[in-house]
Amino acid sequence: MDYAAALDTFFTEPPDSTAAVAAPSPTPARVLRDALEPVAMHGVWSERVNRALAARGHDFLTGYVTGRAAPLGEVPSSVVAATFAVFEPNVVDALWTAGRALVPLPELIALRDAEAAASLRAVLGDAAEPEVARVAGILEDAVAGLDGTGRVLFSALRSQPRLPDAFGRLWRAADLVREHRGDGHVAACIAAGLDPVRMGVLMEVWLGYPVGEYSGTRAWPDEAAAAGVARLEADGLIADGAITERGRAVRDAIEAATDASQEALVAALGADLEPVAAVVAGWSEQCVQARQFPPDPRKRAAG
Repeated sequence: MDYAAALDTFFTEPPDSTAAVAAPSPTPARVLRDALEPVAMHGVWSERVNRALAARGHDFLTGYVTGRAAPLGEVPSSVVAATFAVFEPNVVDALWTAGRALVPLPELIALRDAEAAASLRAVLGDAAEPEVARVAGILEDAVAGLDGTGRVLFSALRSQPRLPDAFGRLWRAADLVREHRGDGHVAACIAAGLDPVRMGVLMEVWLGYPVGEYSGTRAWPDEAAAAGVARLEADGLIADGAITERGRAVRDAIEAATDASQEALVAALGADLEPVAAVVAGWSEQCVQARQFPPDPRKRAAG
């Protein structure tokens, strides 16, 4: 999938009914996560980053998988699939193998760091730099002292050197918050007894997606996807393609457990959390308006 195809897939306008879909409860941890998401994912959705990767032979998917997993180092694809959780492992293996053959991982990390920083600077403007540096510093200090136990993607990313550019620092800090929550979310899903297919399907119906519209991008074969849906139906979590009351209770409990996994981060930010989330939400909206992140609010809330 090239970048243009990714835009065609994810940048369609959401249906009118999306406005009626209940958003996740605005807990401090969720507010922070959703405020940061478009900034944290700038290395994935930025046109400039994707152009630079394409010049080195990457398409959108190899760039996403190899770029996100690069801090893990030269690990087997099974480790990448395990940390990403919801993607079909054979597809992860193919993308990880292909991506690693294109650009050495340290070079890939440096390329994404430089291009994401430059792209975010172009979106937010040079005038934002002092505030960007201030907010980046708050987030960096908050994540620096967090326990990395069980948080593989977060810990690998945190091991990278601090970036010199203020906009790069903001991107990296936002990505660290995202991976910290993502690792906690995967643990909460596993503790709830979900496998990767059911994680994705239950999440999408919880957000108001039709079955398969979002989880279908995770490349599971039709048989595996159908089996996951059948299991969710048998367990009373979905019916007629929609989440049931029981399913919502289960997914709400996973959300609560994910939020609980963020307590140390919320505590580290303290009184800074609300104003930081507010200012970063504004920057994220600039990313959306610049078409550097999908406009569908369900995509922003996914995960």
